[in-house]
Amino acid sequence: MSTTVEKIKQIEEEMAKTQKNKATSFHLGQLKAKLAKLKRELLTPTSSGGGGGVGFDVARTGVASVGFIGFPSVGKSTLMSRLTGQHSEAAAYEFTTLTTVPGQVVYNGAKIQILDLPGIIEGAKDGKGRGRQVIAVAKTCHLIFIVLDVNKPLTDKRVIESELEGFGIRINKSPPNITFRKKDKGGINITSTQQLNHIDNDEIKAVLGEYRIANADVAIRCDATIDDLIDIIEAKSRSYIPVIYALNKIDQISIEELDLLYRIPNAVPISSEHGWNIDELLEVMWDKLNLRRIYTKPKGKMPDYDQPVVLRSTACTVEDFCGQIHKSILEQFKQAIVYGKSVKHQPQRVGLSHELGDEDISEYSRLQCRRYRPVLISPCV
Repeated sequence: MSTTVEKIKQIEEEMAKTQKNKATSFHLGQLKAKLAKLKRELLTPTSSGGGGGVGFDVARTGVASVGFIGFPSVGKSTLMSRLTGQHSEAAAYEFTTLTTVPGQVVYNGAKIQILDLPGIIEGAKDGKGRGRQVIAVAKTCHLIFIVLDVNKPLTDKRVIESELEGFGIRINKSPPNITFRKKDKGGINITSTQQLNHIDNDEIKAVLGEYRIANADVAIRCDATIDDLIDIIEAKSRSYIPVIYALNKIDQISIEELDLLYRIPNAVPISSEHGWNIDELLEVMWDKLNLRRIYTKPKGKMPDYDQPVVLRSTACTVEDFCGQIHKSILEQFKQAIVYGKSVKHQPQRVGLSHELGDEDISEYSRLQCRRYRPVLISPCV
């Protein structure tokens, strides 16, 4: 009986032989849907393998987590030690790091967890080495550093991207603008707001048929591909994660080669051994994480610029801010007085749902009497 990996290879070979045209679009749609289902089956943790494992279950700390992915001996452990001061064993031989090594870097007042993951090899998504466990941890991170050795061909970049994509990680992408809704009856209803150049109705129906979906509404608002549609259907197994390419060991190349490296999108050339360009790496990391700092100002005192309350851009309301300081504030909350870039009027009274901006200053007072002393939160520029 064929294994899941063998079935995947058979379908990939059949797809490579099939040239796309109007007559084969339905068949290609079926093959791609079958391939996605088999990959999900392969990557789903079971009792006999996959999943976390010893050394891969790490307690989450800080406001965000960043994972290091790369081939063995590219300098991940040295970069980890340079950023965090946390010792991660480094040596001149491969597979020095065998488990996840956590550390923490404080940048702009935010505590960010760094995870040094073991080196992966080609075929990791198919279970080679401990690739599945490594990428499974990376899938839970808010940001991934793909660490590359500039002395080795940048084809390594494409190989690692293929491994991550095969595991359901979509690199530097947003979810496609497709709405998919199952219904009880009425058949398949497909609508699109623009011309579709990469997909047709036959392919869409073939994919839905492979998933045994006979009744659904599909609204497409982008020039989607069949892979985009499958990603929406397989939404639970897909992660959209920003990636930075840390091109390490620039101390071993020329200025002309360094100039070429800067033309690679989302890439930051560094030397972890000498500490070169680490500041730029941290700046790009901060931009990709899209965090917001809210400086606290106790009533009658100066703002505290050393220890901001750091919130994620997806959860930065007044309610989130109060919850970060102390849960009891929400129980005592009456109103917020806000001024700065996040409001139109200076000041402006807002409720818990108001979204705060980066580097707002929030004045607050803890209630002695819930009835008479409301909490004041006054962000300003």
